[in-house]
Formats: sequence, structure tokens, C-alpha cells
Amino acid sequence: MTPKQEKFFQKLVSLQEELASQSIEYWEIYSHLGTWQFWTVAVLLIGPLILVYFKIDRKHIFQIGFFGFAVHILFAYVDAAGIRFGLWGYPYQLLPFIPSFSLDAAIIPVFIMLVYQWTLKHKKNYYLYAFLTALAFGFGFKPLLVAHGLFEKYKWVNYIYIFFIYIILFLMAYWLTRIFQWMQRRESKRKPGAAGE
Repeated sequence: MTPKQEKFFQKLVSLQEELASQSIEYWEIYSHLGTWQFWTVAVLLIGPLILVYFKIDRKHIFQIGFFGFAVHILFAYVDAAGIRFGLWGYPYQLLPFIPSFSLDAAIIPVFIMLVYQWTLKHKKNYYLYAFLTALAFGFGFKPLLVAHGLFEKYKWVNYIYIFFIYIILFLMAYWLTRIFQWMQRRESKRKPGAAGE
């Protein structure tokens, strides 16, 4: 690194440290264990995880789990970018350094996992039910969070954009899962000695 680059980079690191410190201070004042919002966010994390534990199809657990993990990662990246660019925010958090943890780690992945599982079991069209789930989250769940002060949208963000984010990420997770399934099937069809060739 050049000295100029090093100085600039150190400034960014310092700003990140300051932001983390301010986030923790904000959490201690407004989003701590003594608030009803903290416990609401905790339920939004723990409730879906308990539900998926009892409802997930153990015969297809790796496929469904992979799909859910893909949803989780994709949403975590998009949420982090949205927060960083000031497009939306979560005024109440379970952890001050992971603002959207309950949504990204539990409620969104779990519900779309159960939808995915249901479409597999009943041979239904995933695209249709992903679309309906995105509608429910984009125009039902998100406005509910806004009404209770648990989600804030800024700048040009509206529920139509939020709906499109949901549907695009649901489709990306589905296609990613399909690609990995295709690679697995392809490998299992290879001859036993072909792997070392």
C-alpha cells in the first residue's frame, strides 16, 4: 500500500470502529433487553427456528437446508448493502452489530424453506408459490414491521422494490440449489474410476 492509500484505509477502519461503538451505544439506550421491541425481535428469531426444527422434512433436510442457507446468505448481503447505503434500517436489534439478524437468519429463510418443502412434497410450481410468498412479505409483513417501528425505509425504497428484492432472491436461491443438485447428479452418474482421470 502507498502511504496515501494506507492513510485512507486507516480512516475507513476508524470510521467503522466509531460506527460500531455508536451502534452499541444506541442499542444500550433504545434496543436493550428491557424493551418490548427487543423481545419481539427475539421471538422473530427463535419462533421460526423452533418451527423449522419440528416441520422440516428429514428425508430432504440437506436439500431444504441448503436452499434455506442460500436464502439466508443472499438476504444478509442485500440487507447489509441496503443498510450501508442508507436505503433502510432496523431501529431495534437483537445484536447491535447485526441489525437484521432475526429476519435474515430465521423468519425469511424458514418460511420460504417451508414453502419450498411444500412445493417439493406436493409437486407444485415453486415459482408461483415463491411469487405469493414474496407478495406476502413485501406487501404484508414489511408494512407490519414499519407500522410497529421495527423497519424504516428511506430514499426511493417502497414496497414494490421490496417485493422485487424478495422475489429475485427467492429465485436466485432456488436456481443455486438446482445448480448444486445438477452437479451432484452429474457426479453420481460418473463411473467409479472416472473421478481420478
